[in-house]
Amino acid sequence: MTGDLVLSATGHRPDKLGGHNENTALRLRALARREIAEIAPTRVISGMALGWDQAIAHAAIDLCIPFVAAVPFRGQEGKWPYASQREFHDLLTHAAEIVIVSQGRYAPWKMQLRNEWMVDNSGLVLALWDGSTGGTANCVNYARAMRKDIRNAWPRFLNA
Repeated sequence: MTGDLVLSATGHRPDKLGGHNENTALRLRALARREIAEIAPTRVISGMALGWDQAIAHAAIDLCIPFVAAVPFRGQEGKWPYASQREFHDLLTHAAEIVIVSQGRYAPWKMQLRNEWMVDNSGLVLALWDGSTGGTANCVNYARAMRKDIRNAWPRFLNA
């Protein structure tokens, strides 16, 4: 794809992708790099959650593509393990822009509002979605309703 394309991403957390381990993280990052390199966006939006979202942010950094950290609320990482919090803050230092989508503390609806912001501000959604219900499905369904192009990397993930 060519031109000015903003890519957003939605996908599962590590528990649906092989667990919280280095092998899963490396596999996700490799897939994210491959997908982003093929799409060649000018900007990437990451929701900054554990799993696919952070793999997307790492891939954007590796490929020297500016990325926006779309944080659903301040303290998103507050209940994560220390190493995950450190990685989150390190990724934020590399972001071209940080957008705090909602004020205040955690509420489940803030994740969906973040997803809607990402979809509304992008031309293509790169999903890593196994078809199950949940936040990723909600984001994909919103993208469909907004008539956004969606690319699902799940088949490639299964074959990687």
